[in-house]
Amino acid sequence: MAAPTSDRNRPDTRQRDADRTRAEILDVATEEFADKGYTGARVDEIAARTSTTKRMIYYYFGGKEQLYLAVLEHAYAVIRGLESEVDVEHLDPVEALRRLAELTFDHHEAHPAFLRLVSIENIHRAEHLTRSALLPRLADPALEVLGRILERGRAEHRFRTDVDALDVHVVISSFCVFRTANRHTFQAIFGRDMLAPEHREHYRRMLGDLVVDYLTNVED
Repeated sequence: MAAPTSDRNRPDTRQRDADRTRAEILDVATEEFADKGYTGARVDEIAARTSTTKRMIYYYFGGKEQLYLAVLEHAYAVIRGLESEVDVEHLDPVEALRRLAELTFDHHEAHPAFLRLVSIENIHRAEHLTRSALLPRLADPALEVLGRILERGRAEHRFRTDVDALDVHVVISSFCVFRTANRHTFQAIFGRDMLAPEHREHYRRMLGDLVVDYLTNVED
């Protein structure tokens, strides 16, 4: 008669343990790479701050570069997942557009590490990100959601037709990235903290107004 399998040795339990370990490594690695950059980050430090070892990190991810790429993919996947949840089919096109802009605003404010990672990868000319097998899936959700919003608005003759989904994405991202990534230099020069609580709703509403007013500026 076979000996009973303990809960810890069950395949599903081992998988949950592995998933938790990977998630913990990704969380700590995100902070390490965002704070110190790709070159300055140390896998030894990541291992020391997690319940694992450098050898185990390499087992799960393959090496420092692969771990850094996994961090980038995970960071982009979070915002893409949020964008795909916007109820495009049932919301009024103008309201859907505003909702998407506000979602990006909220995400970037709450995840400054994401913006630091993006800045770091731009310093490296996206040499790591372009090697990602997930790269197409990192862009498609945002453009698909925006594309459907624009199609509905144009069908109702409410949106201009001389811009595409990528143009709108650029406008939304530019505002949100600048506000968070340039917070400290902007404050040093102009004396205003763009992330101060008293300015938050003003800038959130401003972004929605800018995007909506531009898209609904339809010539007769």
